[in-house]
Amino acid sequence: MQLRNMTLYSIFIRNFGGTFAAVEADLPRIRALGVDAIWLLPIHPIGTEKRKGSLGSPYAIDDYRAINPEFGTMDDFVRFCGTAHALGLKVLIDVVYHHTSPDSVLVKRHPEYFYRKPDGSFGNHVGEWTDIIDLDFSARPLWDELIDTLCFWAKYVDGFRCDVASLVPLDFWLEARERVETVRPGCIWLAESVEHDFIRYNRAQGLDALSDSELYRAFDICYDYDVYPEYVAYAEGRIPLAEYIAALVRQESTYPADYVKLRFTENHDRPRTAALFSDRVTRENWIAWTFFQKGMPLLYCGQEWADDHLPTLFDPDPIAREGEPVHAPLLKKLIAMRKDPLFSDGVYAIEARPDDTVFSTWTLGDRKAVGIFRLRGTPGSVEVPLPDGTHCDLLSGRGCRVQDGVLFSPGDPLIFVE
Repeated sequence: MQLRNMTLYSIFIRNFGGTFAAVEADLPRIRALGVDAIWLLPIHPIGTEKRKGSLGSPYAIDDYRAINPEFGTMDDFVRFCGTAHALGLKVLIDVVYHHTSPDSVLVKRHPEYFYRKPDGSFGNHVGEWTDIIDLDFSARPLWDELIDTLCFWAKYVDGFRCDVASLVPLDFWLEARERVETVRPGCIWLAESVEHDFIRYNRAQGLDALSDSELYRAFDICYDYDVYPEYVAYAEGRIPLAEYIAALVRQESTYPADYVKLRFTENHDRPRTAALFSDRVTRENWIAWTFFQKGMPLLYCGQEWADDHLPTLFDPDPIAREGEPVHAPLLKKLIAMRKDPLFSDGVYAIEARPDDTVFSTWTLGDRKAVGIFRLRGTPGSVEVPLPDGTHCDLLSGRGCRVQDGVLFSPGDPLIFVE
């Protein structure tokens, strides 16, 4: 299965059951959605110095080689991975190699591995990240230390989501990938690439910051933060749809032909989809549109319940999972749809249509998928390249009539695979 055919499900254990065992018990339900891979936010112990909140950020890591006792033991983690693999799920873990907590095991053992401010004290380059200190990659032994930890975890997991990968040297990632491949052939590498403004900001400070194009030399998948500002601006009504779509179209000529973007409307750092779009029909258009795009779709734990609360990373904040997951039926259909080679090997096209409508197609030989997404959830007529007659909508199962190349959309997302 190609990466573009897969769906990734992201879990912060603290807020989703609290332990490896609790999440393990929920894996059959997650797998039943059709999900292919689980991404666990950092599983390592958290530092105590300058800790944010009562429990601290999972991205302020104390020890790269240990398990956060909040979640269980190493045996619990190994058992979790075994259960996931038995269900056909791949497991990715978060690795945070730009910084550690100020009191980490590494800073105690190797203070020479860390950035120093002009006064000689430890520090960081991003002011709001007050609970961490930056690593210094000019210390070459640091590379071996970090890559050794990757090789250790690669014995158990199938891939890594690499935090702020753009701020870590490309040569490090290239070397890491080569060495990990000897332990875990086919390891999946997901980069948290960053917004254009953040790249420019860091470069203006005299710091290295990798573009997505550079990261694709070492990584299989990059975030779509390069278009996230346009997504938010359109969702909030500040720019027209055509401007957002134009940003997406530019990806086709900017990145390698086989590029894979992580497609999402929410994650642990960004507002919930249900907070941006309170109307269910509008929200389902956005969800369906995310799954129709070129790349790998991401679900953030709780999204299937239309949870509108973004859990904090710093304190206990359980995700509400009451009743039936409202979006589960839609998600099952969309995730199953993604398995079709049409969505990995086909030719992709996208355009903005009037009335806040995204019109998109995939074409592979004589097969075609047509997606119509009314991003404000409103009904209206849409021109389509389908023969006149009745066509079955993949999502609702309804027959939709095309007359003179035009169909009427009731406002729900429509997908035709023929």
